Formats: sequence, structure tokens, C-alpha cells
Amino acid sequence: MRTSSFLLIVAAAFLYAIASPATGCGEWMGNQLRNTTIENGLEPIRNINDQRIQVLGNWAVLEFGKYTNCVLKFNKVVSGRQQHAFLLYYKLIIDASDVRGVDGKYKARVLVQEGVHRPHLFSFAKVN
Repeated sequence: MRTSSFLLIVAAAFLYAIASPATGCGEWMGNQLRNTTIENGLEPIRNINDQRIQVLGNWAVLEFGKYTNCVLKFNKVVSGRQQHAFLLYYKLIIDASDVRGVDGKYKARVLVQEGVHRPHLFSFAKVN
């Protein structure tokens, strides 16, 4: 257990060092994730409809709902970027609906560690 916690802390420090500064909730960043070049080690997700990517997006929405009083219904992951180093790091743009049925776009940053059954949600925010 201590080894996996240590690896998660190392991974978080690594990602913090290479990731671009996080934007505040509500700041627009739609085109940032949709271009086709490698930026800061992140490359576009080639098959956004891959079941693993869609499941990860759904998990991010559910995980966000556990810690807030915001209830969202996952629709689909619409775009994203990924980095495969010794860990899998994803920046996803997710289409989700609120309780009134109004669709919105949300950005999620997720870390997946090999051998660990649960991903880690770094951030989740609405995209204007």
C-alpha cells in the first residue's frame, strides 16, 4: 500500500511539473484540446470512441458527483489528449447533462496508474 501511495505522489509531482497551468472554472479551453499537435508531451486521443476512453469519462463524471452537490449525467467524451509515460494521463472534454437536462462541456484531468484499479481525478471543471 505504501509503495502504491508513493508512486502516486511521484506521478502527481511529475505531472504537475510537465502540465500546463490549470485554468479556472469557466475559462474557455475547447480548441486547446482539439488540435492535432503534441503539446507538453500530450498527444490527441486517436480513437475518442474507444470504450476505455468513454468508460473513463463516465467514471470522471461519477467521481465528481461524489464530492459535490452537482449531479451530472454522462453523455460522451467528445475530445481529449493523452500522455503515456510510466503512467497514463488524460485531459478529456466530456459532454454531460445537468438535472434540468441542459447539456454542457466539462474538462477532466485523470491519471491512470498501471496495476492500480482506480484512476485518480485531478480536476473537473465546466468549459464555457
